[in-house]
Amino acid sequence: MWGRIRKSSARLVDSMRIEEHTGRETRSHNLFEAAAAYVSACAEDDQDRIEEASAWVSPEALSFGVNELACRAVIALARERDESPRTVARALLGLPTA
Repeated sequence: MWGRIRKSSARLVDSMRIEEHTGRETRSHNLFEAAAAYVSACAEDDQDRIEEASAWVSPEALSFGVNELACRAVIALARERDESPRTVARALLGLPTA
């Protein structure tokens, strides 16, 4: 049973990858690489890099990766600040504490 789940998960991840041809080698990007590149490009307001990262995976996969990155970032900041993730998320968005 676990083998089937693992194979199914592997197929899902593989379907979310595209290959980039650079010279003689082929490199595939996964959704987390795409999300990291996309978010960092957005933070630096680099439209060329935003478009490049957006092309690496499907829009749905990119959305999932950005969401996962946001969750991990809020959790890391919450631990660093010794606050709840909710408090940190609201502070990052400039919302009043609830």
